[in-house]
This record gives sequence, structure tokens and C-alpha cells, in this order.
Amino acid sequence: MAEYQNIRTGRHCAFVLHAHLVFVTRYRHKVFADRHLTRLEEIMRSVCQGFEVELVEFNGENNHVHLLVNFPPKVALSKLVNSLKGVSSRRMRQEYPELVKHYWQAQRLWSGSYFAGSVGGAPLSMVRQYIEQQNRPA
Repeated sequence: MAEYQNIRTGRHCAFVLHAHLVFVTRYRHKVFADRHLTRLEEIMRSVCQGFEVELVEFNGENNHVHLLVNFPPKVALSKLVNSLKGVSSRRMRQEYPELVKHYWQAQRLWSGSYFAGSVGGAPLSMVRQYIEQQNRPA
């Protein structure tokens, strides 16, 4: 019951829903440095706020990112993912033109697929620790 101390409430429900999301760059190109990941986190936090989703943890490596999100039942994860990937791809390509050279024809930063796992089998502290320990580029 210790993990359920942050129960969120809606109008007609109480919930604790977490998902682990992983987005991979298109063609698995190694394009991110620390400054890119820092900006990606800001962008994704802003998108999450619009969906009333809490971005609990964010980290990544040079070709993928991990997110741990706490979301209300009214949010469809597929819509959240589409928005996160679409907005972040567009803004990152605008703000960092050097990223565009990796995607000469396809104007996309992210691969078309993603990983979404419900978090509940492993304690959240373990998932959070796993995300924190990603090998972030310097």
C-alpha cells in the first residue's frame, strides 16, 4: 500500500495509473546530446500538462528516451503518445536544424513505433531507478 500514497482523483474515480513509454529515433540514429534531452524533457512536460498527465521521470540515451507517466483514465495512451512524438519532433527539428540532416526525406525524428508498458508488476521505485540509470550522453 506504500506505493499508493499518491492516489489521484477525478470527478467520479480515484486512480493510480502509470505507464513506461519508450520512443526510439528513426533508423536508430544516435542524434541526442544532453542539451537535446534537456529540451525534449521540457517539451514533453508541457505536452503532458495539456493532457493532465504527470511526467514522473524522464531520461534517455543518444537514440531513445524513456518516460514514466502518471495518467488519468480519460486519457488514451495512443493519443498522448501521438502528441508527445509529433510536438517534440516538430519543435526539435525547428530548434536544432542539425537534427534534420539525419532525416533527409522523412521529416520525422521518431520511429513510427513505440513501447508502452503498464507499470504495476515491478515497484515504481524499480522502474524509476531503471530510467534514472540510462546512459545519458555528456
